[in-house]
Amino acid sequence: MAEGAAGAGPGEVPGRPGGRAGVLWQGLRAYGLVVAMWVRSTMAYRASFAMVVLVNLLVSGLEFVGISIMFSHVDVLGGFGFAEVAFLYGTATTAFGIADLLLGSLQRIGARVRDGTVDTLLVRPAPVLAQAAADRFALRRVGRVVQGLGVLLWSLTRLEVDWTPGLAVLVVVTVVAGSLIFGALLVAGAAFQFWAQDASEVQNAFTYGGNTLLQYPPTLFAQELVRGVTFVVPLAFVNWLPALRVLGRDDPLGLPGWADFLSPAVALVCCAAAGWVWRAALRGHRSTGS
Repeated sequence: MAEGAAGAGPGEVPGRPGGRAGVLWQGLRAYGLVVAMWVRSTMAYRASFAMVVLVNLLVSGLEFVGISIMFSHVDVLGGFGFAEVAFLYGTATTAFGIADLLLGSLQRIGARVRDGTVDTLLVRPAPVLAQAAADRFALRRVGRVVQGLGVLLWSLTRLEVDWTPGLAVLVVVTVVAGSLIFGALLVAGAAFQFWAQDASEVQNAFTYGGNTLLQYPPTLFAQELVRGVTFVVPLAFVNWLPALRVLGRDDPLGLPGWADFLSPAVALVCCAAAGWVWRAALRGHRSTGS
């Protein structure tokens, strides 16, 4: 037993995996502990929590109400019917809602850098990313996930699609991969705030703005914009490309058919890139000394 403790590297826990696997395990464990603490605190006032979630659900639902009002005046939007747009809305909103629920607290990292409290995270025996993501975990954000998932399930019952097991799996993979891509954008945006502390709105332009963009058919937008969100900031892989496969629609960019299945690979690349940017930002951080 003593030998195992002596052989543990810096920051490693005896009996737990070392290296990157050990860091990942420590991060997930620290994240879970902090989130559990905030959830217990939130659930101490259950009536208040229920009302906040209901309000959050209703506010996020106003976006879909706006889409519904548009379809009360038109039959198609960009060549897509109501159920098809609802499918786009549901996949994008659910994916973003999951990422925002789990990592939305990272938006405050710029304020932490400015007031010096990020230094508190640096001296604790847990990964900074896990601490920052779990800090003040807002369970009320689950309202967006519920609302988006509700619209998604409704759209699945209205779509005229010849469902196969492969298409059903693709819908699930789309939401999971989309959540990872949005999560990577949140991490990368938080890393950028180490250099530009007032850049939370820049981050929101790609996350909240990207979510709004993906709720509508790609045929509504100029090809230059569609190319930008495909090859520069790969938001199109959140739902546009796999959704076109599910709906049997042609790709406006004329990409090969196998591109519709690249969302998981793109998500992994985005997560790896976001992790690298985060580590670079953390290494370049200079303490306020306060």
